Amino acid sequence: MGPRKTRRIGRSGLALAMATALSGLIAGSGTASPAAADPAVAAADSTAMRGVWIASVANTDWPTEPGLSPRRQRDEYRALLDRAAADEMNAVFVQVRPSADAFWPSPHEPWSRYLTGEQGRDPGYDPMRFLVDEAHARGLQFHAWFNPYRIGDPSALTPDHPANQHPEWTFDYDGQRYYDPGVPQAREFVTGAIMDAVRRYEVDGVHLDDYFYPYPVDDASIPDERTFELHGKDFDSIEDWRRDNVDDLVSELDRRVHRARPDASFGISPFGIWRNASSDPAGSDTSGLESYSAIYADTRKWVREGWVDYIAPQVYWPIGHDAADYAALIPWWSRTVAGTGVELYIGQAAYKVGQQGWSDPGQLSSHLTFNARHGVSGDIFFSATSLATNAAEAIARVVADHY
Repeated sequence: MGPRKTRRIGRSGLALAMATALSGLIAGSGTASPAAADPAVAAADSTAMRGVWIASVANTDWPTEPGLSPRRQRDEYRALLDRAAADEMNAVFVQVRPSADAFWPSPHEPWSRYLTGEQGRDPGYDPMRFLVDEAHARGLQFHAWFNPYRIGDPSALTPDHPANQHPEWTFDYDGQRYYDPGVPQAREFVTGAIMDAVRRYEVDGVHLDDYFYPYPVDDASIPDERTFELHGKDFDSIEDWRRDNVDDLVSELDRRVHRARPDASFGISPFGIWRNASSDPAGSDTSGLESYSAIYADTRKWVREGWVDYIAPQVYWPIGHDAADYAALIPWWSRTVAGTGVELYIGQAAYKVGQQGWSDPGQLSSHLTFNARHGVSGDIFFSATSLATNAAEAIARVVADHY
């Protein structure tokens, strides 16, 4: 087990931490009160992170459609930030590399088609510079969100795209192209592409989501047997080798991010289930898909090794769910981070509000009430558009009850 790292706090987080510490002072004594002894302090700690994801893939949140003028793009983003500030958020997690492309003038990869409608076309300004500056102008932390391996539709790539220049770095699965995590050169390329943005822009954090190896589709097999023959000689199991490949990316990004920006945080928002207890006694009391075996993401190991500053599992199920009960998963994740120095944030499914099983607008608020009893340090809501549409009433309840 690796060494534990001191918690890194961004500019907004520092102010929150100071406020929480001051609120813990016992009147007249000058000594701090343990959070467990003061429910108000525990509640403040449990909402220290109040984040929202702004997704660009498929023009989910921003920009709302490809090919908008720079002015329209700027206006849309400012409106999202204003809404986030009005909802008492303190951080935005903005997707700036959705599909092996870039929202900044990258020397490694082409401009994203989600900006202009055509991959490689210059949008006429530096979107990422604007994204970071506008967030900071409102006192919001800016976490740059990257998808490491997804390339997308092979027919939509520019001829000079690195995936076309180096097909030996890639594989196709279910009609989509991916960088092969088992190819060392591909891992190095992905890491370098991410670090270009980290070094250029004053980001408060670097964020990965749940996509590593592709999610399984029917009985289709990942076509990486040849890569395993070339690079997996130290492993008897291709599954263990795949997990090690993902571990290498995570640990290397952790090292490089903090070398480049010591005060930035590095964290991941994985699928909400590591392993079920039926597969591993250390797993959770659930019966759903496992990130460990399905997409080869050993999320518990990343926490125990101290390779992340926070973990933000996507616990996208309600309290009482048969296969993945929120009330079972939160205590499990809390026990997982206990004593590691890794912060626990919870990914909240605002996009599901109003769907079957999510009809109660108070459900998100009840999640935060539950969190306060289990060592959670905050939440990230998916996603920005939902907070202004289907989840508007639900987030208003969260703000009134918790913020």
